Amino acid sequence: MASIELKAVEKWFGEVQVIKGVDLAIETGEFIIFVGPSGCGKSTLLRMIAGLEETSRGQIMIADRDATAEPPSKRGLAMVFQSYALYPHMSVRENMGFSLKAAGVKAAEMAEKVDAAAEVLKLGPYLDRRPKDLSGGQRQRVAIGRSIVRDPTAFLFDEPLSNLDAALRVEMRYEIAKLHQTLGATMIYVTHDQVEAMTLADRIVVLEFGTIAQVGSPRELYERPANLFVAQFIGSPKMNILPCSLDGASYALPGGRGGAYSHGGSPAHLGIRPEHITLGAPGEGQIDGVVDVIEYLGADTFVIFDCGAAGQVTVRAADGAVGAPGEKVGLIFDADRLHFFDGEGHAV
Repeated sequence: MASIELKAVEKWFGEVQVIKGVDLAIETGEFIIFVGPSGCGKSTLLRMIAGLEETSRGQIMIADRDATAEPPSKRGLAMVFQSYALYPHMSVRENMGFSLKAAGVKAAEMAEKVDAAAEVLKLGPYLDRRPKDLSGGQRQRVAIGRSIVRDPTAFLFDEPLSNLDAALRVEMRYEIAKLHQTLGATMIYVTHDQVEAMTLADRIVVLEFGTIAQVGSPRELYERPANLFVAQFIGSPKMNILPCSLDGASYALPGGRGGAYSHGGSPAHLGIRPEHITLGAPGEGQIDGVVDVIEYLGADTFVIFDCGAAGQVTVRAADGAVGAPGEKVGLIFDADRLHFFDGEGHAV
C-alpha cells in the first residue's frame, strides 16, 4: 500500500477548467472520501488519480513516485465502478481471477489469491455461480474481489453503492468498512451520499466547483465547518442558517432577540444544527417560530418552523414537545453550539 499526493492538479476540458489547483496528501492506509454536489469534479479527480483522465497541470505522486504521465496499467491502482462490469458467461471464480489469468499468473497461485479474497468477502459459497444468480450486493462484492486479487497500491471506488437499494447500501457500507479494517489499504471513495462519507471515512474532502472547500474528519466537518457551503452540505437535515448582525457585544436576529457574541469579526449569518435547539414558550430563547410542518421519522421527529424575516428553522424535537401546526413556540439555541459566518461565508 502507498501514499498518494496531489500537487496543484488542474483539469481543463477545452477552455473549461473543472479541477482548479487541488493540493491533497493521502496517507498510507487512509480511507479518504470525496463528496460534493453533482458537477463539483469529484469523479473527474478520481479518474485523474487512476490515469483515466489526463492531468492538465500539476503532479500526481503515488508512493513518492511521479505518476502524472503514467498509463493506468503502470499505477498499480484498482478501481471499482458504479457498474459491476462482470462477465456474464463466467463464474464468480473466473471473474475474480480474470486479470490474473490475463497477466499470465499460474493457475495454483491464481486459485490461492481468489480463495483468499473470497474468504475476506464471504463469497466462498458462490464461487461457481454466474453473476445472474447473485444479488446486487454479491455482484458488487465480486467486483471488489476482482480488485483485491491484484494486490493493488490503493483502491479507488467511484460511487459503488449507488445502484443498490437502501437495505443493500447499509449492508455494503458495513462490508467496505470491514474490508478496510482487514486489509489496511489506502482507499479513495467518491460518493454524493453524505451518510456513506460520515460512516466510512477517516477524512472527508468536500469539493465545491473544482476546489477543496474543506478537508477533515467527519466530526471536524460536522462540528467545525469552515464555511457556509460545508455547514449546509454536511448534516441531514442541514444546518439552519439565519441572517444576523452585530449589536455591540450581542448578535441580533431579524424579528428575534439574539444573544451574547464573543467570536470576533463581522457576523452576517448564524448557523445552528436542528438538534441544538430546544422548544419553550413564546418569548423564551432567541426567536419565536410558528409550527409549519411536522416530519415524523420514527426515531426522530423534525419540526419546521416559520420564523418570519429570519426564514425557516428545522428542529429535532423530543417526543411530546412537538406542538401542533399553527402553534407559536419559542426557540432556545444552545449558546455553546452556535456557528457564525461573515458576509463571504467564512467561519468567524
